[in-house]
Amino acid sequence: MIVVGGLYRECCAVPEWDQIYGSGGRAAAALATRVPDVTLYAPCANDFLARAEIAMSGCGVTLKAKPSLGLVTFEYFHPLATPEWNDVPAAETIRVEGEIVIRYGMIEADAVVKARLAVYDPQSDAHQFRANGSSADRLATVLNESDACVLSSNSDPVQGALDLIADKPNDIVVLKKGLRGAEVFTHGGRYLIPPYQSDTVFKIGSGDVFSAAFALHWAKEGLPPELAADLASRATAHYVASRSLPLPPPEKYVHGPAIEQSSPGKVYIAGPFFNLGQRWMIEEAVRALSDLGCPVFSPLHEVGFGEAGVVAPLDLAGLDDCSAVLALLDGGDPGTIFEVGHARCRGLPVIALAEDVHQRDLTMPAGSGCVVTTEFSTAVYRVAWAAMR
Repeated sequence: MIVVGGLYRECCAVPEWDQIYGSGGRAAAALATRVPDVTLYAPCANDFLARAEIAMSGCGVTLKAKPSLGLVTFEYFHPLATPEWNDVPAAETIRVEGEIVIRYGMIEADAVVKARLAVYDPQSDAHQFRANGSSADRLATVLNESDACVLSSNSDPVQGALDLIADKPNDIVVLKKGLRGAEVFTHGGRYLIPPYQSDTVFKIGSGDVFSAAFALHWAKEGLPPELAADLASRATAHYVASRSLPLPPPEKYVHGPAIEQSSPGKVYIAGPFFNLGQRWMIEEAVRALSDLGCPVFSPLHEVGFGEAGVVAPLDLAGLDDCSAVLALLDGGDPGTIFEVGHARCRGLPVIALAEDVHQRDLTMPAGSGCVVTTEFSTAVYRVAWAAMR
């Protein structure tokens, strides 16, 4: 199997992460023990080549590096943050031909592919697979909702997915829908694919793993696309929980139950906002949940400061209208603790983020059924899932 895609350095501050992956590198590593002779075609700077070869050979992947003039590095503050990366000069177009090819969109290069079976993950590349001369007897495009709109020039992602295969009887589209799982579009029907819950969530590269696992089960193993997509969803849950590659056989995927495909309820954000660091954390929580399509009630934004007799009733009314609570426990804020107790008395699920809280101070939250985690991305996903029940 051939993989063509980026080979990048990824750095994350919290939790600490410094790895050589990128979309192409991660996909190749994911498939290494499941498929014999995985070959990765990727742009690579000469002064980085030795490290890249070590990283890929350690996974059992053959690297076919194409010269580039720099290393692309993605830097994340946390896994749900918008990454920053450095631009590098464009590299020479990569041309590959094979039985099965996975093609990812790249920052510094384009790839022209000829394959019998191809899986295309545009990675925000605004071009359809065949636009650059690529060809495939059967093509599966795996993309998120915003990319579906861009590639189809349609503001509705579902209609966009249908447009992409309208005159192509051998093509399929797998539309990734975030918290709502995925949907497979073929000329024979549409199939909803559930997301699967995990105890922890490390989001960096999860989409790369989904596309690679789908290619394995659909193109290599010949499964129907809806079954391949379901296994890809399970594989992704395994990866975000374990951060480990290569992928094991499907029977060893570790994940929680399937999540009902419904719109999430509103999440109440309980946390102090009396200094810059606290305000930043509230803003990040609001942004991260909103990016997932999850409505929020933030006392900072909805009510603000004021007299106790005015603020408290408004905050509690907002809490009563929510389906789950994200509690930011660092700092031991009395108001946050009160809101947690109120939520638990009402039977609302509470996901508590406690990065630097002494264990003895977690007795009541943990003992009353709150889910306690030290990772921001895990807390955001767990509370969004809780709000969907």
